[in-house]
Amino acid sequence: MACIKGVPHPFPYQGSKRQLASYILSCMPDGINVLYEPFAGSAAITIAAAYKNKARRYVINDLHTPIANLWNEIINNPERLCKKYESLWNAQKKQGRSYYDFIRTCFNEKGSSHHFLYLLARCVKGTVRYNRNGEFNNSPDNRRLGMKPENMRNNLANISAILKGRVTVCCNDYKEILAKSRKGDLIYMDPPYQGVCNVRNHRYCQSVDFDEFCEQLFLLNRKKIDFIVSYDGRTGNKVHGKELPSDLNLQRIELKVGRSAQATLLGRTDYTYESLYVSKSIADKRSILPSNYLEAEELPLFCGLP
Repeated sequence: MACIKGVPHPFPYQGSKRQLASYILSCMPDGINVLYEPFAGSAAITIAAAYKNKARRYVINDLHTPIANLWNEIINNPERLCKKYESLWNAQKKQGRSYYDFIRTCFNEKGSSHHFLYLLARCVKGTVRYNRNGEFNNSPDNRRLGMKPENMRNNLANISAILKGRVTVCCNDYKEILAKSRKGDLIYMDPPYQGVCNVRNHRYCQSVDFDEFCEQLFLLNRKKIDFIVSYDGRTGNKVHGKELPSDLNLQRIELKVGRSAQATLLGRTDYTYESLYVSKSIADKRSILPSNYLEAEELPLFCGLP
């Protein structure tokens, strides 16, 4: 699938919905009061929605404190953050792999946002992983040096211009964020897939219980609050997570997002599909595409910034 063109992004992040942003935005109703993203990560949907003025205000939330702190820096101090990132990026060329390990140790000791940004730009698959002691432990991708400082500066400056004065950054449990929503708001949720929490090399610091999550969706339905969920998926015949219950009355759309890199390495041609669930309150307002497979080339590209 072609990458969405023109929209600035702050850092590589596994599971980011940049490629699907245009389709997700097309499912959103008009006149949103507040757009909440309780599992923000790279906040790809918030960035795209803010550029398109889909909502009056935005809330970025992530229980992972370094992500929330990084977003505050990106929005409010992009130039200061870029200068520190540039210093780290330039220093790495003289010291090689040992420098990445040094910065990783600095981050684990201090939790500084510029250290975290550098690690996200360099680490394998843009994946946040921690060991049993709660220390960031992902390795660097030695094929690349990370985003060049001039590109990082442009991206962060554009993101700050889009979001500053319009967004609130939080670091709360997702249920607290959902409880703040009201009719006229919209919630986009991309919780971690089942099976990636509470395992060796933790990918997320927040585990989301399936039954508890479904109960929260029932409550949103009862309050007639619009929501969209990216949740389960599959690669070939391998299913990742259970489908959300049919009695939630959600419209499920399965999106074909590309060939599996792992399957390709094994000589197979398996494709990855992701499920998008749209609440009945939205489906009643809009004409949503039927629940079938959408080929990558059928997904509209989001033009983004000139």
